[in-house]
Amino acid sequence: MIMYKKKFISGIVLFVVSLSLFADEGMWMLHLLKQQKYPEMKALGLKLQDYDIYNPNGSSLKDAVVQFGNGCTGEVVSSQGLVLTNHHCGYGSIQNHSTLEHNYLEDGFWALTPAQELPNPGLTVTFIDKIDDVTDYVKSCLKRDAAKDSLGVFYLSPSYLNAIAREKAGEAFLKENYGTVVEIKPFYDGNQYFMFTKKVYADVRLVGAPPSSIGKFGADTDNWMWPRHTGDFSVFRIYADKNGNPAPYSPENIPLKPKRWLSISTKGVQQNDFAMIMGFPGTTNQYFTSWEVLEKRNIDNDVRIHMREIRQKVMLEEMLKDPAVKIQYSAKYAGSTNSYKSAIGANWAIDKRDFALTKQQQQDRLLAWAKKNGTKEYAQALNDIEMIVEQRSDLRFRDRMLYEGISRGVEFASIPTRNADLLASALQKNDQQEFEKLSTELLNDFYRFANKDYNPMVDKKVSSALISEYMRLIPREKQPEAFDEIYTRFDGDAARYVDYLFETSIFGSGQNMKKFLEGNRIPEAILNDPMIRFAESVKAEAASLKQQLAVFDRPFDKARQKYVQGILAMDGALAHFPDANLTLRLTYGKVKGYRPRDAVNYDPQTTVDGIMEKEDSTNWEFVVPEKLKELYRKKDFGRYAMPDGRMPVAFTATTHTTGGNSGSPVMNAKGELIGINFDRNWEGVGGDIQYLPDYQRSIIVDIRYVLFVIDKFAGAKNLIREMELR
Repeated sequence: MIMYKKKFISGIVLFVVSLSLFADEGMWMLHLLKQQKYPEMKALGLKLQDYDIYNPNGSSLKDAVVQFGNGCTGEVVSSQGLVLTNHHCGYGSIQNHSTLEHNYLEDGFWALTPAQELPNPGLTVTFIDKIDDVTDYVKSCLKRDAAKDSLGVFYLSPSYLNAIAREKAGEAFLKENYGTVVEIKPFYDGNQYFMFTKKVYADVRLVGAPPSSIGKFGADTDNWMWPRHTGDFSVFRIYADKNGNPAPYSPENIPLKPKRWLSISTKGVQQNDFAMIMGFPGTTNQYFTSWEVLEKRNIDNDVRIHMREIRQKVMLEEMLKDPAVKIQYSAKYAGSTNSYKSAIGANWAIDKRDFALTKQQQQDRLLAWAKKNGTKEYAQALNDIEMIVEQRSDLRFRDRMLYEGISRGVEFASIPTRNADLLASALQKNDQQEFEKLSTELLNDFYRFANKDYNPMVDKKVSSALISEYMRLIPREKQPEAFDEIYTRFDGDAARYVDYLFETSIFGSGQNMKKFLEGNRIPEAILNDPMIRFAESVKAEAASLKQQLAVFDRPFDKARQKYVQGILAMDGALAHFPDANLTLRLTYGKVKGYRPRDAVNYDPQTTVDGIMEKEDSTNWEFVVPEKLKELYRKKDFGRYAMPDGRMPVAFTATTHTTGGNSGSPVMNAKGELIGINFDRNWEGVGGDIQYLPDYQRSIIVDIRYVLFVIDKFAGAKNLIREMELR
C-alpha cells in the first residue's frame, strides 16, 4: 500500500526549503502569544493588548469562549450566560426535543421567556480558568514513577497525566470547587506539557434555533463548499446555582453571570479586515512524515470515501421517501457526510500541493542539520517511522474497512450482547431469579438499541450493501468468523443473510424479543442467535486488529517524539505551533476571498440574494422559508443590512481552523464578535496536514445575519435586548 519510499544517502546535497510560517498559519497557545505571534497580529491591525486576549490574573476575551459539549466551541454574548454556537453543534439537542408534532428541526425553536428554555441532560459547557506550563513537573513525575511504567507509555497516557494533574491541584481544592476539573495534555508529541484548570457547567438549556431550512441551508450539497448561504447557529444558556457555581440541572438554578461576554459589532466586514478566532480545534497532523501522508490518502481517506458513499446513498433514498425516517436519520446522515467530504478535500490537497514531497523536504532539512551537528538519533527516528508505516499497512486497511463498512455502518453490529450472554448462562444453570432480572436488562438493551432514531428497514438495506462490498474487498480468510455463514448457507448473498438475521434473531424485532421472553426459553436460542454471533464476531475481529496494530504504537510514538524534538531543536521551541488536541487556541488572518482554479474568483462575502438564487422548492436542501422570502421582498433587514442595502449571510477568512472550531467566535481587531465559524472550504481541508495559503479559508456566518434571523425572522427581540450591540 505504501507507494513512496525515500532512502537517506549521506554525502548528497539535500534540497532545503524554508519552514517559515505564513502569517495566517497556526493554532497558537494563548498564554504564549506575547512571545510568539502578538507582534505579527499588531502589524496586521489588532487593536488590543496581549493581556486583553489572555490574562491569567484578570478578565480577558478567553473568558467568553467555551468548549461546547465535547467537540465544538461557543461564545458567551450576554451578562445572563447566553451562548452562541453552530446549529450543527446544537443539532443533537434540537433533534432530541423534536417530534412529529413539535418538529424543531423543521420549524425552529425560540424561547421567548426563561420558562420556555429546554434542558439538555448530558450537555456541558467548559470554561478555561488558566493554563500552566508543567513540563518540568511532568518530567519529574515520570522519573519518579518510572518503575510503574513498564511499557514506557505514561508520557502520553491521559489517565496518568490527569492523575498527576489532580495530584498537583490537590484533592481538597477540587472537592471545595465543584465543577472544577484539571487536565494535563502532552504537546509536540510529548516534548512539552500544559495543565488546564477548567470549570464545567452541566445545566445548559436550548434557547433558540432557526429551522433547518436556514440552519442547514444547502445541507450536504453545500457542505465544505463556498459560496455558502447557511445560517448555521443556535442559542443556548448556561445555568448555575445561586452562587454562580456549576450545579446539576435544577429548576432552582439561575442564568450564569459570566466573568466576561463578547460585545457584538454590527458594522460588518470588508476585504482584508483583520479577523481572529478562538476555539478548541480537535486534531491536526502538521508533523506527519511523507509516509504518513500517503498512508492517510491511500488507506484512511480512500476507505472512508468509498464505504460512506455506499451507506449515504441508501440512507438518503430512504430519508427522502419518508419524513419520519428523515427525522430519525438526519443526524446520522449529516455526521457521515461531514467526514466523507472532508476526506475527499484532504486527498485533493495532498495531490494538489504534493504534501508527501513537502514533508520529505522537511525531513531532509532535519537530516542535513543533524549531520552537521553530529546527531544520528533523528535519522533513526525517521527510519523507524518509515518501517512501521509499511509494516502496518495491511492491518490498517483491514481495520479501516471493518470500522467504516461494518462497525460504524451496520447498526446491528453494535447490539449490546453482554446481558444476553449472562442470560444464557442463567438458563444453563436454571437460575430463575437471575433469569427474570436479566430478562428485564435484555429488554432494556433492545429498546436502547432500537430507539426512536432506529429504523430496521433502513438498517437492512444499508447493511446488505456494506457487507457485500466488505466481502468483495477483504479476502475471505481475513473476514470475521461469522461471515462464514454467508458463504456456506447463503451462497455469498449478503442481502439474504441480513434478511435471515432480522427474521430469526431476538434483536431482529420487538416481536422476536417478546416471543423469546414469553416462549420456550432455552440457552441455545441465545447461544446460536445469528445477530448476536455476528455482533460478537465483528467486535472480536475489531479487538484483534486493534491488538495487532497496538504492537506498533509504542515504537511509533517514541520515534515521532524524537522526530518532533529534532524539529524544535533545529528551529527553536517557539517557531512552531503544536498539533491541535481540543485545547484552547487562537488563529488570526484576514477577511479574504480566493481563487480555486483558473478564471474563477470567489468574493469573501455572500448575501441573501444568493439564497434566493439557490432556492429550489423540490429539493429539501434548498427550500427557503416563506417568512424569509417575505422579508427579502420587502427588504426588511433592519439595522443589519450592508451599506448597499443587501443582507449579508456569510464570509471567509484566512484563519487556520479544523474540526472543533465549529461555533468559534470570529472577532475583529477590537475583539468584537463579527461572526461564528462553522466550516472550511473544500479546497482547504488539507490544512490539517499543511496550511494552504492560497486556498485555506474559514467559512463564517456573519453575525449580522444571526441577529437578523433572531430579530426579524423569529421575533425573539428578548434575545436582541440581552446582547451588547455596537
